[in-house]
Amino acid sequence: MDVAMVLRDVTMPLPMRADWGEDLEWPYPGLLAAVVAEFAGHAVAGLPFFTPETVTTDHGSVYRNHHLVEVERVLGCQVLPAPVLRPTDKAAVERAFGVIRQLLFEHLVGYTGVDVADRGADPAADAVLTADQLEHLIATWIVGVWQKRKLGEYAPAWDPDGSHSPNSLFAASFTQTGFAMDIPSPELFYELLPAHYVRIDKRRGVKIRGLWYDDTDVLRDYRGELSTRGGKHKGKWLIRRDPRDRRQVFFQDPISHAWHPLPWTGMPRAGQMPAFGDARASALLAKAAAAGLKPKSDTELLPVLLELIGSNIPVSKWPTQLKKSQRTEHARETHQARAAQADRPPSTPAPAPPPAPARSCWGGDGDGAELAGPGPPDAGSGRR
Repeated sequence: MDVAMVLRDVTMPLPMRADWGEDLEWPYPGLLAAVVAEFAGHAVAGLPFFTPETVTTDHGSVYRNHHLVEVERVLGCQVLPAPVLRPTDKAAVERAFGVIRQLLFEHLVGYTGVDVADRGADPAADAVLTADQLEHLIATWIVGVWQKRKLGEYAPAWDPDGSHSPNSLFAASFTQTGFAMDIPSPELFYELLPAHYVRIDKRRGVKIRGLWYDDTDVLRDYRGELSTRGGKHKGKWLIRRDPRDRRQVFFQDPISHAWHPLPWTGMPRAGQMPAFGDARASALLAKAAAAGLKPKSDTELLPVLLELIGSNIPVSKWPTQLKKSQRTEHARETHQARAAQADRPPSTPAPAPPPAPARSCWGGDGDGAELAGPGPPDAGSGRR
């Protein structure tokens, strides 16, 4: 999902941030900032956006899966793996990493360097930036410094004596090939999510990777009905899942074409639900199976999930009394949920509890309200 969302970000204008001044706004001559802002729907920062034709990668597992192949098809680009042990095939990327390290990272407290001789006595104690603060610093540096930095001896072959920056070269490309104002719609987010073709159960909704999701109003007219889809998935309905946040899945109404979230039926009736992703859902189902639990509804899985997350400790004491490994897992899942929420179009609400309550065979009414963790805030996704 991270790779898919990065590719999507490349195709979309970067919004201006709250503390960015006019000097970081869209600067390219030949295409006014007001025109770009009108198409994008927001003020646009000075960073090019385009649809890549090819993306050269190494052989990491995140680049070699069926989901990314589908993402390539939707975006119209092709991901090409570089030959093994040939970093020169993606020299621009390797060089960019080196320049960012030399011009930015080396000047930050807590810098560990590439060698023990480069680091201080206790860099971990010197580090004062959170991950979100560091992301914001890098994004500001790229727009304010990297894009405006003179290339020097790396000037283009057609003007070796000229003074150029990435911004000036991007502007020069306008006169050569023009610029296609092709801004994807916000709904592109859903097309990049993994797809599941399922039938809609009359009572329980849809089952995605072992968990049930339902919304009485959204699925009212489609329960037990077959879709008009033909071919390999004849009669089935398309459901999209975000692996980073399994508290909900997404269903597109075939008539209005609007996307609707379907909350997990195990959500508590009141309060909010701690974030959990694919890995946590798999662990939940494995633990329930090991305990011999055969739930009649997913509300019976809620106590197991809360135990896995560590929610048997009151929320007021999170994360101080969790083990270090539990704090790390909880922080990772919370950050992933924030990224997922930031990537969604603004019209998509946060996951809500199902309308109908259900009782749990684990004792009590199973609502887990007092164990509720923080919901996904509206922080940035932390990529650009």
